[in-house]
Amino acid sequence: MAFRVAAVALVLLAAGCGSENAMSGQTLPPKVYTSTSSTRALVEGTKIELRFTDDGRLNANAGCNQMQGPVSTNGGKLAVTDLTTTDMACPAEGLGEQDRWLSELLTGKPSWKLDGANLVITGNDAEVVLAERKPATLEGEWAVEGLISTDAVSSLPVGVTAKIRFEEGYVHVTGGCNGGSSKSSSAKPYEVDGQTIKGVGLIMSVKRCGDAEMEVDGAILATLKPDGFTYQIEGDTLTLKNAQGVGLQLRK
Repeated sequence: MAFRVAAVALVLLAAGCGSENAMSGQTLPPKVYTSTSSTRALVEGTKIELRFTDDGRLNANAGCNQMQGPVSTNGGKLAVTDLTTTDMACPAEGLGEQDRWLSELLTGKPSWKLDGANLVITGNDAEVVLAERKPATLEGEWAVEGLISTDAVSSLPVGVTAKIRFEEGYVHVTGGCNGGSSKSSSAKPYEVDGQTIKGVGLIMSVKRCGDAEMEVDGAILATLKPDGFTYQIEGDTLTLKNAQGVGLQLRK
């Protein structure tokens, strides 16, 4: 009898040596995580961002394209199905390969665990450690990274940069060629109604530049309409869209 009790105890002890996540049935709550280290050397100036949404989806980014798909985190595994990705041309060398590597990692059912407040993803001979990231706020400067049409996101033309700053109810723009602001002696601050911003009376300079620069300036003006445009913040990514679905993708 004593032998049977000892044997049962040994079996239970062995089972307890398995995945703590699997034994507890733990799942990941809706949070945003940003990489702090990776066994794969990342392209300089980039990081991995994983956003777990409250409707059971994973949004991921490795410095260029956006990836998303339904995800299950049961049993200490990330099970991502139907992972889709945008088709932006990645300007920096190595970003395309980095996107593919992250896609393969996520669709390979990697294991996960929480190490304190950090999330550790392990799979495909790689390990990524990520720290929880609080969502960015609208206030501050954002760099324009993509131009949104009704059905696609394209990267900015090579060599063109643009920034938008939201500050105390006013918008300040450094476009591809022209600059401007909604702040003047008689201007009122914009209003925020839910996820909609209204009343941005943007005044821009009217210099004529190259086609690529003017394309970016035109996209900014088409998006920041006085009658309103929507905004959505996911991690450090901001999406602005007008009523027709045309807009901008920005990063803080």
